[in-house]
Amino acid sequence: MQNFTLHTPTKVIFGKGQIAQLSNEIPKDAKILLIYGGGSIKHNGVLSQVHAALEGYSVELFGGIEPNPAYETLIKAVEYIHQNKIDYLLAVGGGSVIDGTKFIAAAAKYPGADPWEIMTSGGAHITSAIPFSCVLTLPATGSETNNISVISRRETDDKLHFASPFVYPQVAILDPAAAFSLPPRQVANGIVDAFVHTLEQYLTYPVNAKVQDRYAEGLLMTLLEEGPKALEEPENYDVRANIMWSATQALNGVLGAGVPQDWATHMLAHQLTAFHGLDHAQTLAIILPQLLQEKRDVKHDKLLQYAERVWNLTEGSEDERIDKAIYATRQFFESLGIKTHLSDYQLDGSSIPAMVNKLEQQGLVSLGEHQDITLDISKRIYEASI
Repeated sequence: MQNFTLHTPTKVIFGKGQIAQLSNEIPKDAKILLIYGGGSIKHNGVLSQVHAALEGYSVELFGGIEPNPAYETLIKAVEYIHQNKIDYLLAVGGGSVIDGTKFIAAAAKYPGADPWEIMTSGGAHITSAIPFSCVLTLPATGSETNNISVISRRETDDKLHFASPFVYPQVAILDPAAAFSLPPRQVANGIVDAFVHTLEQYLTYPVNAKVQDRYAEGLLMTLLEEGPKALEEPENYDVRANIMWSATQALNGVLGAGVPQDWATHMLAHQLTAFHGLDHAQTLAIILPQLLQEKRDVKHDKLLQYAERVWNLTEGSEDERIDKAIYATRQFFESLGIKTHLSDYQLDGSSIPAMVNKLEQQGLVSLGEHQDITLDISKRIYEASI
């Protein structure tokens, strides 16, 4: 096991009816900006629960955060904060809303002239941020308990991420019932997102980290078991609870502590979203199987472990077991309704040169746990994904 430092400062309040706890967590004199997405919280009862919990508070609303939060929209929220002297943020939504709120919190306090530097520097220049908490409505990204944010800039076709110790949510309210009304596409996206987050930290190479390995395998098996049930029984509280907690655990820092991590699938997938507007989970489902095929030799030992422990594949040659594990992974995504080839989305690969060029512009020229995925290999993975 590798050395690590783990700090997970977010307070999690989990369970049915826990939105009511907000009044115990946010200062009474706070001037709050409630940040949300497309407006579903107005129809599913979540917003009314938040308002009831914060009765007597000063609460203003800022909506319209996109599924891939756009810099252009977030900057408007920053301007609103400056004009109205907001001093506390509350993100109510899924990972995109929470990611967007992290950027807003940092940008509102950013000392530089250009807040986009937050993204291009990976968060290195952040020195403070507006405090914020969140109410999770879509389990997927784990953003509710980590310090990572992914933001898109439409005018330049960029999708970048940053991380900073200043943007951990103070409190995360996780009520599985808030996810009951999600459409099937978003449910499936969340399951795939959490599954791939886990694999990015698991399918690398062995470092004798038995706790992390078993932890990852448990999350993967839970998502395999509960994912289809969530689509079949959308108001099954126990199913939703297990999926919500799995998605949080997949990227709260614990799983990746002391183990090598990959994240090349995410870096390649981000370009598909930036260029074509595909859902994040769709892009992960497209890239991951081909990346595993491309890097099967260096991931050999962990792929065999994955095949045996997660998919119960114990017969056949090592290559056959790896083939079956990769195929099973692809079929799991497909069974949830998430297609796994560019052609499924009417994309012919003509944008591949531009995406590879964007990788080079962003310095993403040596990816993966061994930093051995070059631009040429990235191109091969894109081409094999058609």
